[in-house]
Amino acid sequence: MFETFAQDIEAVRDRDPAAGNTLEILLAYPGLHALWLHRLAHWLWERKVPVIPRLISHCNRWLTGIEIHPGAKIGKGVFIDHGMGVVIGETAEVGDYVTLYQGVTLGGTGKEKGKRHPTVGKNVVIAAGAKVLGPITVGDDSKVGAGAVVVRDVPPRSTVVGVPGKVVMQEGEPVVDLHHEAIPDP
Repeated sequence: MFETFAQDIEAVRDRDPAAGNTLEILLAYPGLHALWLHRLAHWLWERKVPVIPRLISHCNRWLTGIEIHPGAKIGKGVFIDHGMGVVIGETAEVGDYVTLYQGVTLGGTGKEKGKRHPTVGKNVVIAAGAKVLGPITVGDDSKVGAGAVVVRDVPPRSTVVGVPGKVVMQEGEPVVDLHHEAIPDP
């Protein structure tokens, strides 16, 4: 667990050019605080401890403005930057070295039991205000643009933008013709 904490600190240092020394990172990064409180809540959740994981999650939201359900699985080296308004649902899975910006939602699309939140692969960046909804997968090394609403799987090494989200780059190559002036009327 302590190795994961060290990787979380290193993620801040690596991905935020404004990050100062380790003391500053420890004291002034609510995204880091939210991850650590979540890791404690998740550890208790997995051991079926009643109520306490939900209370920790509630306090976490109150302290940081970041809501992470204790059932969510979050990998190492995750960085939540400017985290106010981030929501991560119960069955969400976040891979290693993911970066999430403010206002990101990894949410469900229904009330059914079972898997209902996204699975986010490794090395993914999800920009400000993006909503990734439902039991979908965002593939490794992908990017989700600011404000995108993603409701379908995203292939690995892709960029998705817009509402609804559309893949515009895959493997570094454009996928969609973005010459909007040439799109015919319906």
